[in-house]
Amino acid sequence: MNEIKVSEIKGELNSHKESMMKNEHKTRIIAITSGKGGVGKSLLSANLAIALGQAGKKVVLVDLDLGASNLHLAIGHNVKNQSIGTYLTDKSDFRSIIEPTEYENVSFIAGDSQIPGLTSIKAQQKTKLLRNFHSIDADFIILDLGAGTHQIILDMFLQSPQGILVTAPTVTATLDGYLFLKNAVFRLMYTTFKRGTPGHAFLENLKKDSTAMKGLYIPKLIESLKQIDPQNTALFIARMQQFRPRLIMNMIDDPKDVDRAQRIRNSCSHYLGLELEHLGIMYRDQLQDKALASRLPVIIYKPRSVLSQAIYRIAEKIITAEPRQFDKAFTEYIDSDSTFQMAEEEANEDYGLKLSGIDDLVGSGQLSIGELVEMIKTQQYELTQLRKENLLLKSKIVKAAQQGFKF
Repeated sequence: MNEIKVSEIKGELNSHKESMMKNEHKTRIIAITSGKGGVGKSLLSANLAIALGQAGKKVVLVDLDLGASNLHLAIGHNVKNQSIGTYLTDKSDFRSIIEPTEYENVSFIAGDSQIPGLTSIKAQQKTKLLRNFHSIDADFIILDLGAGTHQIILDMFLQSPQGILVTAPTVTATLDGYLFLKNAVFRLMYTTFKRGTPGHAFLENLKKDSTAMKGLYIPKLIESLKQIDPQNTALFIARMQQFRPRLIMNMIDDPKDVDRAQRIRNSCSHYLGLELEHLGIMYRDQLQDKALASRLPVIIYKPRSVLSQAIYRIAEKIITAEPRQFDKAFTEYIDSDSTFQMAEEEANEDYGLKLSGIDDLVGSGQLSIGELVEMIKTQQYELTQLRKENLLLKSKIVKAAQQGFKF
């Protein structure tokens, strides 16, 4: 009985995939994100868009890092008055915010960090954006997402089974990268086992057991779900087989640093049942700072540099890769308003997932005790710096008040 349902679901997915392949002009969405900021996510997004454009592909580059929108600087583009922010708040025409750039075949949609509250957009706004993204006539749409595991980032990342995660060989960056993928898998799981299903009830009970959550890994969980909710488990397995995120390790200083990428892949395979494609590596290069100061993308500033050649190789792999698609039911559900509100309620589980992610890496040997100590020291340093900045700000406010300034 279960095997019949699995084959039926796989047949539906394959049929959907074939229909998408027949459409030669089907737009491919590439969502690019990172577990933490400062690992070169926007550098890749900007230069990848231009590399694809140079290869004759029609590309729309979108700045969706709405809390820190600065992608226009990476491509040297002067933003006009129209942006995602003005579109969502002023009810302007979506087509008016798609601006041409000086680069061949590349258009740009600017974000807007100047509008308060834009980082936490409403469900209707998310749906509105996604509907318009799907209507864009292009070969590729590159979404430069924010860092972290906010639900809007996860939903945007899951617009395609082949999103790109950018990380760096530091302990915190690799850990945060793994945790992002773990949250993405759980997001995929909860959109499959909807409220009212036996699987959803089982997962809700499991969340109450903190010990079980820490030692949880997806392959074992699937075996339990097969007995409780075989139909939705078959659908989840089929979706996981389609889900093939891609990893790029940036800021490499030594060839040995590449081992970090393999560690993430091993942990994803063992604990998440997720096959992660290693798309490429990018060596640390001070050239990118010089290019940014010149308001030029790296591949325009120095196209023959090691960094530029790495980006061109990544672009070639993307062009030649066989496109994947989630089933239509999943895409429609993840795009809807109702799922966003539900996701906010489910966000409480993220903290537990973060703690269990550390257990995963330590338990499997992917994260040593020494590296864990290093990570804690780094976080303690960051907290100390934040406290110092906070005290400095408070002293400035007090001084200004004493001088007669009103707030």
